Amino acid sequence: MSSASRRRPPSRTVLLDRALEALPLFRLSDSSEDSVAAFTTDSGGRWRVLPAPDDRLPGTFDQDVYVELMRRYHEAEQPADGAITFTLHAFLRSMGRRVDGRTYEQLRGALGRLERTVLESDGAWLDARATRPASTRFTLLSAVAIDRRRLTDREQLALFPALASNEPGEARIVVAAPVRANIAAGHTSTLVAPTYFQLSSPVARRLYRLLAAFRGDSKELVRLPLERLAEMLPLSQRYPSHLQRVLQPAHEMLIAAGLVRRADFVHESRVWTAEYQR
Repeated sequence: MSSASRRRPPSRTVLLDRALEALPLFRLSDSSEDSVAAFTTDSGGRWRVLPAPDDRLPGTFDQDVYVELMRRYHEAEQPADGAITFTLHAFLRSMGRRVDGRTYEQLRGALGRLERTVLESDGAWLDARATRPASTRFTLLSAVAIDRRRLTDREQLALFPALASNEPGEARIVVAAPVRANIAAGHTSTLVAPTYFQLSSPVARRLYRLLAAFRGDSKELVRLPLERLAEMLPLSQRYPSHLQRVLQPAHEMLIAAGLVRRADFVHESRVWTAEYQR
């Protein structure tokens, strides 16, 4: 790596597959409830998220790992083979997480889950190259390898007193080809990484991701039936009053961060709708 590359400030921009962002993927909790997540699009396409055997669906920590991975993929100028490398220590620090034995193992688990969780589309996920919804199966990551650090890096080991192996890891991951292809085709949504990680609520972070997926539209006002919004996030609550109680703090965070001008619940013709003015 050149000295100029080493001096380059970290990228603040995250480019995400816009087609994927409009579909539910991460549970907004880290519980083991629900073995499969399913969703039907407005056009009748079917989407399922299938965890590996004896594993759970991706959750809140996995959502943050995904965003940081895609930030690093963009920072690396979208390598043709989809491969990026990093130390687990630096990765956790970029996410604003404490670096200790627990978060180290959380990160290893999240990377493995993103490699093993199958995303199944039957006319739900848009293939931007073919310009039509595809029937396909893929994972977010096509490969994950984590090795112990080189002996020359042992001076950093004091930072990890809680690690059973007493050695932090170095990871190499490969972003899956379908995700890379949609990003290369320009079918993307954009986040600002510091803004995303400063949102303290997983619901607010997911709302930021979802609303960013609508930014390619010309409309300044995004209106979603509350029941539909709950399916897209996804949220387990179903009663409007319960959904509003969960969403209201997230709305306040989005407004305070300058991501939306207003966020309201509107009741018309016996239907509750969430409105976001960008």
